[in-house]
Amino acid sequence: MMTRFFILLPIGIFAISTASIFIKLCEAPALIIATYRMVLASFMLMPFACYKKTWRGWEKNELGWFLLSGLFLSLHFAFWIASLKYTSVASSVVLVTTHPIFVGIGGWLFLREQIGKKLVLGIAFSIVGSGLIGYGDMVCSKGSLIGDGCALLGAIAASGYLLVGRKMRKDRDLLSYIFPVYSTAGLILIFLSLIFHESFFRYSPSTYFFLFLLALIPQLIGHTTFNWALKYLPVSMVAISILGEPIGSTILAYLILGEGLTILKVLGGISIFTGILIALRN
Repeated sequence: MMTRFFILLPIGIFAISTASIFIKLCEAPALIIATYRMVLASFMLMPFACYKKTWRGWEKNELGWFLLSGLFLSLHFAFWIASLKYTSVASSVVLVTTHPIFVGIGGWLFLREQIGKKLVLGIAFSIVGSGLIGYGDMVCSKGSLIGDGCALLGAIAASGYLLVGRKMRKDRDLLSYIFPVYSTAGLILIFLSLIFHESFFRYSPSTYFFLFLLALIPQLIGHTTFNWALKYLPVSMVAISILGEPIGSTILAYLILGEGLTILKVLGGISIFTGILIALRN
């Protein structure tokens, strides 16, 4: 089993690191990108779900959890992809991976778990780091600050998605969990796109190609790898594994998009990572 973790988790980290690059290369609104990502991923899973008839194992008391997980996932992508339209890859992915901090806060608010000194210290470091990144982006443009805020909202939604996933994966196999969750997220995003009158068509062939890659690589390979790991690992360990995404995304953004780093972003990222590592020791 440990060999699988050492092989699959790095693959998952690399796969999710490509998401921000594909999103930046898509000439479409954030909601449309999120919608295509989840709908295409669901269609790719459908033949396997029909072959195994995964719905036979669903129970009525689980449907609410599937809906909640899908809602959190749809909001996570809606906010995070929107953030990439305003701010840099480095700022967005560093801020969106602060979800371990929100997991700790959520445990205190909803599960009556005690907040230790390490969690408080971790939150303080993360707040300072977020402030440094936000200040640096505000100097560049006010739009970047909006992007930073969207990334943080995406982190909060991701926290709920991971917590529900940890609960559901204990008693459910991988396919019978991810298929209804991905499908629910896709349906919610279609509904949101219709509300905001976004067009599902009229985009360039290259955009549709990157949307397909977005569904295949970071979603089906990346997210599915971490959903697989949730059955065997504590959610904190899965969360800390995802911290490899900002490193991979920043390197790819530099090589492919030519995005550089400022000193404030570097200091802010170091502060956030330090805070998360301290908090996870709680």
